[in-house]
Amino acid sequence: MMEQIAFVFPGQGSQYVGMGRDLYETYAEAKALFDEADAIMGFSLSRLCFEGPKEALDDTINTQPAILAMSGACFKALDIRYKVQGKGRENLEPGTWNLFPAFVAGHSMGEYTALVAAGTLDFAAGLRLVRERGRVMKEAGEHNPGGMAAVLGLGAEALDEICQRSSQETGGVVQLANYNSPGQIVISGHKEALGRAMDLARERGARRVIPLAVSIASHSPLMQAAAEAFASTVTQVDFHQLRVPVVANVTAAPVTTVVEIRKELVEQLTSTVRWVESIQHMIAQGVTTFVEIGPKNVLTGLIGRIDKSVRTVNVGDVVGVEALARGRER
Repeated sequence: MMEQIAFVFPGQGSQYVGMGRDLYETYAEAKALFDEADAIMGFSLSRLCFEGPKEALDDTINTQPAILAMSGACFKALDIRYKVQGKGRENLEPGTWNLFPAFVAGHSMGEYTALVAAGTLDFAAGLRLVRERGRVMKEAGEHNPGGMAAVLGLGAEALDEICQRSSQETGGVVQLANYNSPGQIVISGHKEALGRAMDLARERGARRVIPLAVSIASHSPLMQAAAEAFASTVTQVDFHQLRVPVVANVTAAPVTTVVEIRKELVEQLTSTVRWVESIQHMIAQGVTTFVEIGPKNVLTGLIGRIDKSVRTVNVGDVVGVEALARGRER
């Protein structure tokens, strides 16, 4: 039976030392992509992925291109393996996967990998974009420091009310940053406002409130300076026609034009990642299987909590690539 699938790509937080090494050592196209990334970055991004140190890999200015390179290498290897075996829409065997996605989407920075996979953004341009994105975000965080926290066990409506109350009481800003899954939401903003929101969430009955080890208030108005600086960079990038619809973080709906893509990439820096609604939109359009391509399996877990009826598959290494390319579940 043919599956209607979507490819999804992870963002920051999924990186780990050692990611992509087996892809590099196994597939010529993955090696070529990592080598291209090294040349573009002007240093060995591949070595940073494979060997660390962790502190450097976790620096947002390095993390973003590293995840794009690793996820891109994984996607490229999967795409080539599938084509080499001669499959296409017209000759899929019964019980195998149809690896032509109906949609692609990426979580936060992962949206750039989704754009590369959709054919609208060249890998080299995407790498330069996320490197600059990381730079302006880091700079904005240094000039306007803030924080983020994960809140478990409260609904989006209740937590939004808490953020509004905290902002009013403190005069700062805090808002929903990542609506990841029912019962798992990240909030972001000024430290005082964030701290007050965390206290209010505990009082409201949150199961857990976990401060994140970051000094950057991603997906909040504290990134406005970064968004303004980044806008000029985005306007200089050539985007191509989309081969696959990309479901955007900001709107939870497909972007269809270059104007919409540019607007999305700028607004994404200060807006909530509407991941739950994005997944629900794709399911409503008939997607029954989500394939996460990239390091770890964070999105696989989130999607399973959003809707238990859909199938999820993670492809983050050679074993996963080979299993899915042969049309079988890992």
